[in-house]
Amino acid sequence: MGEREPYTGTLDGRGMRLAVVAGRFNAHITRALLDGARNALQACGLDPDEVPVYWVPGVFEVPLVAKRLATSGSVDAVICLGAVIRGETAHFEYVAGPCASSIAQVAIDSGVPVIFGVLTTENDQQALDRAGGSVGNKGVDAVEAAIEMVALLRELPGSASC
Repeated sequence: MGEREPYTGTLDGRGMRLAVVAGRFNAHITRALLDGARNALQACGLDPDEVPVYWVPGVFEVPLVAKRLATSGSVDAVICLGAVIRGETAHFEYVAGPCASSIAQVAIDSGVPVIFGVLTTENDQQALDRAGGSVGNKGVDAVEAAIEMVALLRELPGSASC
């Protein structure tokens, strides 16, 4: 008997219902991530104007809105965007880890892909490099991960259509 092909998702987003939750704090970075995300949505067959964007004060607030969306039954995936930049205070430690953990927990609890597109960098330049600069745009990566996960979950045995 031949070896079975591995399950992999595709990057064809047509017909998928996605939403974006974006943190306004460090908006100059988040807006660049969102621009990349919109370009990726279009490249994957979706109309970026049809994908709602929910702005929250900062990344600490992202998981709550992501949870509401993920459990609403109205979306197939939630893309979380934002930036936490280490500064001279302990703010980074209190925000970055809890945000990441909470977003992961929302995905696990809801069964809906909730994608962590939140940059956690040492400085502003590192964030800019990852929001359309020399390292690419993590907003693009987040959209592609969301679409691939929705497609993959639809293919898993015992899965109902997302």
